[in-house]
Amino acid sequence: MTNLAVVGGGVIGLSAAWRAARTGREVTVYDPEPARGGASWLAGGMLAPVTEAWPGEEDVLRLGEASLKRWPGFARDLAEEGFDPGLAGHGTLVVAFDSADAGYLDILAGHLHSLGRAAERLTGREVKRLEPGTGSVRSGLHVPGDLAVDNRKLLDALYAACVGQQVRFVRERVEELPDAEAVVLAAGAWTGRLHPLLAGAVRPLKGEILRLKPRRGCLPPPTHTVRAVVEGRPIYLVPRADQELVLGATQYEAGFDRAVTARGVRELLEGAERVFPAITEYELTETAAGLRAGSRDALPYLGVLDDGVFAATGHHRNGLLMAPVTADAVVAWLDGDEPPEGTAAASPARLHQKEHV
Repeated sequence: MTNLAVVGGGVIGLSAAWRAARTGREVTVYDPEPARGGASWLAGGMLAPVTEAWPGEEDVLRLGEASLKRWPGFARDLAEEGFDPGLAGHGTLVVAFDSADAGYLDILAGHLHSLGRAAERLTGREVKRLEPGTGSVRSGLHVPGDLAVDNRKLLDALYAACVGQQVRFVRERVEELPDAEAVVLAAGAWTGRLHPLLAGAVRPLKGEILRLKPRRGCLPPPTHTVRAVVEGRPIYLVPRADQELVLGATQYEAGFDRAVTARGVRELLEGAERVFPAITEYELTETAAGLRAGSRDALPYLGVLDDGVFAATGHHRNGLLMAPVTADAVVAWLDGDEPPEGTAAASPARLHQKEHV
């Protein structure tokens, strides 16, 4: 049975390590802060490939949909090992403030229906009935089938499940490939430093995120994930079971800078106030910035780099969503089986093709 080294202890690396260890393999994870140091710890936790989709990202959407189908079984397997990943089915509410926003919701609703996904158009008054704390919105789109996961519960569950499967942890950042029969590179924004084909193909995308809690006398957080575009910037509010509200997220090119900026905090709070005005009286409990792993085309790199070396990186804003399909792809590569639906388009071979165009 192949021994496996996984470089990276975020949601992708831990998921791959756990799934591989369940097949009886000897697995070692290399990361200075497994389950804590990467972008996964700061994620919003939305599992909503359609409401996350952007025009021209059809392959990303297909891969996200394939992974979403695997999420209930993935969560059930973790729960059966005794670890709660915090999966919730509270759905998504997308709100529109003007006619341009409303037109976008029409397109999104049609796309959802074409995929067989339930989606209900709402008037502004109906939005208010569903979420009384929302601001003055023109209309909305309710997507009841969307899932969300508590990213920190998930990471704790994956780490504990890995320990339970005898996964070994080496708490250091590696600069070269570990000595193993198979190596999976899942170090997020840092993966580009580990293989020449990924150099320049994986880049850090900075994202700031806030966590808040209602103080005494405040309206409670929304019961759904609420999404909107405010002055051209996408914003989301994701409720947690403990009354915490996750507010995100900025996105811009800033190299490996992880400082939280006053501008980022201001933009998020101003946008959130328009979506959910009561948030101005909430306690701000955490500000943080993480580095998403961006690819050249928004699609991750999944597959063979060299003999025995595999890429599982570049997931951008979809790391939590795509963790199950990526982990199952890793096991398929190791077993010599056909990888899951949607992963072929994400092959790193496209980097070779672009070099020769």
